[in-house]
Amino acid sequence: MTTAILSKPAHVAVSVRDPRLDMFRGLGMLIILVAHIPGNTWTLWIPARFGFSDATEMFVFLSGMASAIAFGGTFDRKGAGMLFARVAQRIWQLWWVHVCLFVAIFAMMIWAGNTNTDQPYFYTLNLQRFVADPGLILDFLRLSYVPNYFDILPMYIVILALMPVMLLAERVHGALPFAIMAGLWLIAQSHMLQFPAEPWSDRTWFFDPLGWQLLFYLGFFLRRGTCPAPKAEGWVLKLAIAVVILTVPFAWFRALEAVPFLKSAAVLIHPLTDKSAFGILRLVHFLSLAIICVRLAGPEGVNLSYPAIAPVTEILRCVGQQSLAIFVSSMFLAQALGIVLDHTGRNFGTTALINLSGFAIAIAIAMVIRWFKSTPWKERRT
Repeated sequence: MTTAILSKPAHVAVSVRDPRLDMFRGLGMLIILVAHIPGNTWTLWIPARFGFSDATEMFVFLSGMASAIAFGGTFDRKGAGMLFARVAQRIWQLWWVHVCLFVAIFAMMIWAGNTNTDQPYFYTLNLQRFVADPGLILDFLRLSYVPNYFDILPMYIVILALMPVMLLAERVHGALPFAIMAGLWLIAQSHMLQFPAEPWSDRTWFFDPLGWQLLFYLGFFLRRGTCPAPKAEGWVLKLAIAVVILTVPFAWFRALEAVPFLKSAAVLIHPLTDKSAFGILRLVHFLSLAIICVRLAGPEGVNLSYPAIAPVTEILRCVGQQSLAIFVSSMFLAQALGIVLDHTGRNFGTTALINLSGFAIAIAIAMVIRWFKSTPWKERRT
């Protein structure tokens, strides 16, 4: 049994990259940039303001799909040993990216000095404890000190560490990884096992990886074909549209302010929409949006190639293909743009200019990285 699990691939993962995957990941990256710029009024119009899910779900789900191509393909071709090696290498890379991002943002905060209210910029990210006790760097390095702004990559590291377990479980039985996913998600909902975020309090990681792995591996196994995806048509599509429309009053702040009943209902269902543990209604809302987007994109994303939108699609695909680099750049860029807004003021013109400049910089970074990855300095044989 052990030999069969380690050596026999159940199927070969699809290696052709779906244009929809990169396009929507690129769109998610730009939304994440907008969402993290401090005091940005454009955040009033991002999808998160009108439903239970947001760009985080888009990023995690599509990262799972992309991982099915990369890591799933390694497992199918090379076996468990190479999978362990590749996962370990990726975790090592993510850990270093996490450390470097923290150092870069912290250095920028120190350089920027004080805000307009004479408060040090590092207060805006709740880093004053770190300034008072630099010895916390050891806790940061072992991920037992995780400031809220820096919690996505630690979550992703833990989720990625589960991959060998999930793929080996798939070899045993196609339903086994889904049972593991459900069990871990239930643990997150019960708060029985949580990851400490700081040594001086009982605060835990904002993103519980045991909850969010459900979405990541759902995308992963959908892409591998372990479970069939519902067709975006008929009653499935109608139900998805209904879910998206019906959730708007319970998420849109204008509706919550105007109707006390809706605000009370939103508080009542909060455990089901909780972002930290990944409440079940976030999954329902996201999957409904995904079904609608699949329908709009057309079979295999054919509608994305229409001449009127093809240039935008290609730009978003470029951004999506460099998702890790763009995510890290956006986290740094968002804080830098927030500092600029503090000096220019937040009127309609300056806010629009800052957001559009952020888009331009992110797109330029993606194009430069793609150019470097193409290794143009190497000779090509005809």
